[in-house]
Amino acid sequence: MNITVYLGANKTEDPHIRKAVEELGVWIAANGHTLVYGGSKSGLMGTLAFAVVENGGKAIGVEPQMFMDKELQYDDLTELIVTETMAERKQKMIKMGDAFIAFPGGTGTLEEISEVMSMVSLGLLGTPCMLYDIDGYYEGLRTQLEKMKEMGLSSDRRQAGIYFVSSLEEIAEIVAQAE
Repeated sequence: MNITVYLGANKTEDPHIRKAVEELGVWIAANGHTLVYGGSKSGLMGTLAFAVVENGGKAIGVEPQMFMDKELQYDDLTELIVTETMAERKQKMIKMGDAFIAFPGGTGTLEEISEVMSMVSLGLLGTPCMLYDIDGYYEGLRTQLEKMKEMGLSSDRRQAGIYFVSSLEEIAEIVAQAE
């Protein structure tokens, strides 16, 4: 299964996030899945790719040319796909994904997982969309989604397939159900 993961190219001081990133990378490799991610060697992205590759797993990076020009790509990937634009990168990562996970991240991570959430809610993707809610990072978003339902702007049916997870065990269970 191709697991598309969104996370930052920045480092974090939060040891829980870094540990969870490393654990997911080891789990992806150990379970024969393939990582699809943004292609960077920097920050949490690099940590995840390193954990997958160093444990014998497959990792596919999708890197826009503007980051290739800055030599930000991780060179030891199974495959590196270079796109012209960020929009093309997002579409390629969505097309390749069988499951989606967003770690705590910045505005880019939020934008990418929001697009996936929208596609899931519209029935355009029948794949799980997981927000890794480490230390309550996505609690505000969970509250917003509940508010949408309260106001009649969304529904349980529309939000089916969007999960807030707090452990690797929950991710493994959702992925197993999707296989």
